[in-house]
Amino acid sequence: MQREYKTIRNIVGPLILVEGVRGAKFEELVEITLPGGEIRRGRVINLAYDTALVQVFEGTSGIDVPETRISFRGRGIELSLSDDILGRVFNGLGGPIDGGPAIIPEKRMNINGAPLNPFARDYPSEFIQTGISSIDGLNPLVRGQKLPIFSGSGLPHNELAAQIARQAKVLGGSEEFAVIFAAMGITFEEADFFMRQFNESGAISRSVLYINLADDPPIERIATPRVALTAAEFLAFERDMHVLVILTDLTNYCEALREIAAARKEIPGRRGYPGYLYTDLAGIYERSCRVKDRRGSITMIPILTMPEDDKTHPVPDLTGYITEGQIILSRSLYRRSIDPPVDVLPSLSRLKDKGIGEGKTRRDHADLSNQLFAAYARGKEVQELAVILGESALTELDRLYYSFADEFERRYVAQGYRVDRPIAETLDIGWDLLGMFPRSELKRIGKKLMDAYFRPRGEAGAAPAGQGG
Repeated sequence: MQREYKTIRNIVGPLILVEGVRGAKFEELVEITLPGGEIRRGRVINLAYDTALVQVFEGTSGIDVPETRISFRGRGIELSLSDDILGRVFNGLGGPIDGGPAIIPEKRMNINGAPLNPFARDYPSEFIQTGISSIDGLNPLVRGQKLPIFSGSGLPHNELAAQIARQAKVLGGSEEFAVIFAAMGITFEEADFFMRQFNESGAISRSVLYINLADDPPIERIATPRVALTAAEFLAFERDMHVLVILTDLTNYCEALREIAAARKEIPGRRGYPGYLYTDLAGIYERSCRVKDRRGSITMIPILTMPEDDKTHPVPDLTGYITEGQIILSRSLYRRSIDPPVDVLPSLSRLKDKGIGEGKTRRDHADLSNQLFAAYARGKEVQELAVILGESALTELDRLYYSFADEFERRYVAQGYRVDRPIAETLDIGWDLLGMFPRSELKRIGKKLMDAYFRPRGEAGAAPAGQGG
């Protein structure tokens, strides 16, 4: 039931304090009608006796306190959804910005979602191919997983996000695949980049874009990831699709959260962020899942920039506790033109063993991944040692590992943003790189796999692609 008031008591930043309110609910949708007829939207974020605190999405500038009418709509913020959202571009609140018509809803869903019983979740177990060797080969993405990308200011996380959105696919799955892309606090130039990438590649036909620009109100930024995840839940659980959700940049979202918390005069936590930052982020990340007896699923790749490349900053720190691993971009690799500059050593996918192996990727995937990681780690240690002692102090075996680390970065990691590598090609490149070593050095691979795949450098023929399943 709609209720209307003209009892604004105070305005602070994007917040309005309304008195004499009866029957208001937390997260209830509010409409603010200005004297000139302009309508703005907001939501209730706090209630005390007969007073309601309202966040205004479009900002509070120009509001005439005595003449402005506040209407409480009796429901939460809802998103209009149908199959027609695919191929469309919307703002952070779900309004079309691509020149197309408004969505005629088959269903309207509250953007805050419904809590999911953990018992209803199904375990992630199916490999998603991104076409990027440093992810697919060493830190695979599994359907239903939350795998964030930790980046830094100026690093090419936008290019990597666009590449994943273009190339990602579920191997062997019969269900349709869709991408929900939500950008928060980005510049117009970045928004134009993403829209061109999706349109030129044709990926827009299976994608939905939600764009919140840097000059849009911070309140809209708070709603954007929830709007995107609501659309993902519709496609996954109403239309049985595999949905990949890419959120960038979560740091901008957290900055908006901090700004709102300061306007509310809340007691700050670490570095001024609100004390409920962990809970708020978990409310976003945990909407990624597989559900028992449902064919569809939601897989999430949140992207966040680490201020001053600091992994202990509250945003990446708390994200690491909630999600199942992280992909870390390296500034030193980027300076050496290694693109994408994925630093595989500190990167981690905690669910990788659940999504690879015979019947999913290839039977040699796990052992090969472990051996490549171990060889590259030793190669980097040798390179650091050579800086201190000089290359003349290295043994012949040390020189081999030194060369391996360079070639691994050049051939395996540095594939560029336009190359889409099938998983079989990624694995074959790994075997070819290991061919530099004598067989006795490859201690993490079983004998049967060595006999099937290993070919020392100089022998005729390369490692046979796809042999043995």
